Amino acid sequence: MVHFYGIYGVGAVIIIVFAQYFNKNNFTLFLGGYTIGTVTEYLISFLVEVILHTKWWDYSNNLLNINGRVCLLYSIFWGILTIFLIKRFNPIIDQIINKVANKMSLKLAKGIVSFIIVFLMLDCMATCYAQDIFITRMVIKNDIPITDRERREEACQKIQEKEHLTKFIDAHWNDKKMIQTFPNMKIEDSNHNIIYLDSLLPQIQPYYRKIFEKE
Repeated sequence: MVHFYGIYGVGAVIIIVFAQYFNKNNFTLFLGGYTIGTVTEYLISFLVEVILHTKWWDYSNNLLNINGRVCLLYSIFWGILTIFLIKRFNPIIDQIINKVANKMSLKLAKGIVSFIIVFLMLDCMATCYAQDIFITRMVIKNDIPITDRERREEACQKIQEKEHLTKFIDAHWNDKKMIQTFPNMKIEDSNHNIIYLDSLLPQIQPYYRKIFEKE
């Protein structure tokens, strides 16, 4: 099962929507993308931490970061990306969409767009659920003390009682799949210690080499 990183898609859509207010020159586009990308990244990180009790990324060791959720370097990347997105990439996509749309009915085009939106929403929900299950599994297997330990134990018990769900999780949301997809995932225990979940499974390597290694 494929999961997408929502932060990039959400960030790109928000930038495209609001870029019209900054599309005067490359400098204003950079400032607009810098600001929009930073705010979006911070809010998504905050919501993930509140809802899933985990973090998809952590910039605590990077220069000029805010709560580890955003930092100067990646905010600059958002600004540069905005220039490329608005000036180069999005016009090409618009041309392709217009050509395709002219060859089909409006009803069919709306149907395809609606299908894609629903698919991505379901994928996002499935990804969040998979992460919650993975965290629960790691907490129980490694006896990690966390604030919602009781809730997770109850959830784990309910999952084990459903054989078909257990088989699905083993096939699609197993430890290898989750670590390779989310190598920087971490949780905070009851004593405020930060635990990177990949450190609990050192035999599993992510799909890609990390540019900035955590300390």
